[in-house]
Amino acid sequence: MPGYGDSPLVEVVATAQGRVAFLNHVLQELGMRRPVLISPSMSGRFALPFLLAQGDQLAGFVPIAPVGTKDYTAEQYRQVQTPTLILYGDRDTSLGPQALQNLQHLPRHHVAVVPSAGHACYLDKPEDFHRALLGFLHQLK
Repeated sequence: MPGYGDSPLVEVVATAQGRVAFLNHVLQELGMRRPVLISPSMSGRFALPFLLAQGDQLAGFVPIAPVGTKDYTAEQYRQVQTPTLILYGDRDTSLGPQALQNLQHLPRHHVAVVPSAGHACYLDKPEDFHRALLGFLHQLK
């Protein structure tokens, strides 16, 4: 992601609107129509504003203890109609519960907690993570 890790800071992603435009551009370049957006941790800075601005372009949303959930109001979340699977590890005592507290206002959400897994639950318990993810994907139209 631009501006994270060793990637250079890119001015266009300095704002939420810029991050929405960037993610929209990536999806268009990949030719993706109505993808399921999976958003672990830091990618929440890109995925959450995209969800709120253009969630109707997504078939589903899977936030995995994303950062930035406190940046939006319950009312903003209530406007989103994208099917969502809120996913986190039960040993993630910080971002997981915080994300749940904020994202539970999404009207079409389900919650899956991966047992004995930390913040990167997809690495700690990949089979449990994939079972929850595939269950969600199979119920989407």
